[in-house]
Amino acid sequence: MLKNRRLLCIALASTVMLSACGFKLRSSILGNNLPFKSIYLAVPEASTLGNELRRYIRGSGELEIKTVQAEAEATLDFLTEVREKVILSLNSQGRVREYVLYYRVTIRVRDSKNVELLPPTLITLKRDISYNESQVLAKESEEAMLYRDMQSDLVQQILRRIAAIKPVAVAKVE
Repeated sequence: MLKNRRLLCIALASTVMLSACGFKLRSSILGNNLPFKSIYLAVPEASTLGNELRRYIRGSGELEIKTVQAEAEATLDFLTEVREKVILSLNSQGRVREYVLYYRVTIRVRDSKNVELLPPTLITLKRDISYNESQVLAKESEEAMLYRDMQSDLVQQILRRIAAIKPVAVAKVE
């Protein structure tokens, strides 16, 4: 009986302490303050970045993805999407030792009246990767994994930028 009371007190005390410290479960990236409720994604169906973005938006339940641009309140345009691999360093024999992987995306958000809510914005991510000629297959799979990781980061950054859009103030006619 005494043991049950102690457990109950500990559980109650920990609950009170967690609520008092400001602990809150992480909510959706897109807030409830978006100036639009539906969006059209102007990205090719075969784009892995576009597919992951669609999945995140559908999972959030905050935005509805429209298949026809005229029906959407906003349009997300992917102006550029570039993956690049640049040599970072060479060894003493002149062979590649390290690469830098870049993933660059330029996006723009327009409303249904073609007014820019978010001007063309370049998002650039980079990762360093070491290279070893004797481990070519492992390094190729590591490179693919890093690009997938950067793609997930890009989706998060795009969603945060969409969530940060402020509605355009309409001028009052007097």
